Amino acid sequence: MKQSVNIILSGGGTGGHIYPAVSIANELKEKYPQAKFLFVGAKDRMEMEKVPQAGYDIKGLWISGIQRSLTLTNLAFPFKLISSLWNAHKIIKKFKPSIVIGTGGFASGPTLYMANRKGVKTVIQEQNSYPGITNKLLSKKADKICVAYDGLERFFPSEKIVKTGNPVRQDLLTIEGKHEEAIAHFNLDTDKKTLVIIGGSLGARAVNNLIKKHINWLVSNKVQVIWQTGKLYYDEFKKYDKLEGVKTYAFLNRMDLTYAAADVLISRAGASSISELCIVGKPVIFIPSPNVAEDHQTKNALAVVSNNAALLLKESELNMFQTMFSELLKDEKLKQTLGDNIKKLALPNATKDIVKEIEKLMIS
Repeated sequence: MKQSVNIILSGGGTGGHIYPAVSIANELKEKYPQAKFLFVGAKDRMEMEKVPQAGYDIKGLWISGIQRSLTLTNLAFPFKLISSLWNAHKIIKKFKPSIVIGTGGFASGPTLYMANRKGVKTVIQEQNSYPGITNKLLSKKADKICVAYDGLERFFPSEKIVKTGNPVRQDLLTIEGKHEEAIAHFNLDTDKKTLVIIGGSLGARAVNNLIKKHINWLVSNKVQVIWQTGKLYYDEFKKYDKLEGVKTYAFLNRMDLTYAAADVLISRAGASSISELCIVGKPVIFIPSPNVAEDHQTKNALAVVSNNAALLLKESELNMFQTMFSELLKDEKLKQTLGDNIKKLALPNATKDIVKEIEKLMIS
């Protein structure tokens, strides 16, 4: 692979699509400092803020998903799609990429589609155990598909699939030995167990309401709580900071210390979160969002739970929370088993392995 190549990455909508793309770009930039990078995202989505913060240029497309109900947004979708295809065509023509990498999100569809049309090599980085319709369609023309789960031959051409895992933030690879630093960072009580709640970058209404319902019970049972509410809900739930041992955050910047502090975690089951939690190796209760395409978060969680590596609590079963959490908290053997088993599922070299596949395409 030449040092002076042009690389487009497209991924966004949520942190789960943005961070993998940035991780891949960082790894490529380290190996090929003369390479030029351009991100393509969706206008008004979080990638338009997060990608420049990471030091990369980004172009925005006028694109969004299709809503489940009949809305004005859906009526505008055909116009957005045409606009995005045309602008993706112009971006590719001007930037002249050697390769285009898609990590999911609204903008990756038009971008990879036009790259395929123009004969540019493409790589799909599929994070979930159950892919969405866009990646299923794009896979027919993609040169390589990097996946994190087994069994995706059901959806993609088997000869294109490489199991690499999902990129994770590099500081998470070395959380061992950070427990004391984490205790100091969050000002925690070493005599209490620590529950960490992760609802995603935007937050999760059902998870926040669950913790609100049980927060006094948790405090009375000497459990301290690190509660990421998400930025959409922080103002509503920050008042619980007044309770002893409860700390609320819109966003957690030091995830390495967050994980190092945790005795038990409650998390949504987005692909990136699961990949991080596998590396962390701590007991987890997954509460998947039922409001995502193909219910893929439940399928992601089941892929872990089936290996006796986590517990699953569906939103329809939240009344079982106290029983499940109590049993987990007092059962040291179960905590150890879950932690050990989830760590066995970790693929810590994912970013490097994805870049190796990209390099193979660049020199072929």
